[in-house]
Amino acid sequence: MNCRKDPSEFEDLKKEIEENNVKCYFARGDVSNYEDAERMIKEIIEKFGKIDVLVNNAGITKDNLLMRMKKEDFETVINVNLIGTFNITKCVVPYMMKQRYGRIINMASVVGVSGNAGQANYSASKAGIIGFTKSLAKELGSRNILVNAVAPGYIQTAMTEVLSDKIKETVKEQIPLGKLGEAKDVANLVKFLSKEESSYITGQVIHVDGGMVI
Repeated sequence: MNCRKDPSEFEDLKKEIEENNVKCYFARGDVSNYEDAERMIKEIIEKFGKIDVLVNNAGITKDNLLMRMKKEDFETVINVNLIGTFNITKCVVPYMMKQRYGRIINMASVVGVSGNAGQANYSASKAGIIGFTKSLAKELGSRNILVNAVAPGYIQTAMTEVLSDKIKETVKEQIPLGKLGEAKDVANLVKFLSKEESSYITGQVIHVDGGMVI
């Protein structure tokens, strides 16, 4: 697992993972920095010997209308969300190609498909991830490396907790299932795409949004 902060802050999470008989290692670094990405992947290979599944889910938001959006806020979101995905994937793919096996799962978003007012930077980064996913699926399919994207809708996370109750109710009215999703809804799909049962699925963008974008 990657973290940008001090790994000691994640001791509780590490303990929870290890209680399920899973070895856990936190590689500290900034995914938007290529040198950091390269170093982290080398650390992980040295510790575990291989990487079978890569989940690119580092993401930030800096929302604002375009007229008010600062240039650095656009660039920062693109750098973390899109370039970060490129950096980590670029460093992992050679190992997957050598072993002729891999699963790459990129976290996109429904707004990368539909767009959203006040999120030109975030939407652009997620739309870029979708194009990146489809292109990479065509490049790597012959090496038994599957590349897919997951496009969550409104999920109950720290990102959506800041929304007012009024906004949440407005959002729910746009969702056929009438509720926000949970983190486990996304995790279950990622788990499926990591397993052999998904061996004939690649280049897809799968929505987890309660029917919000149909």
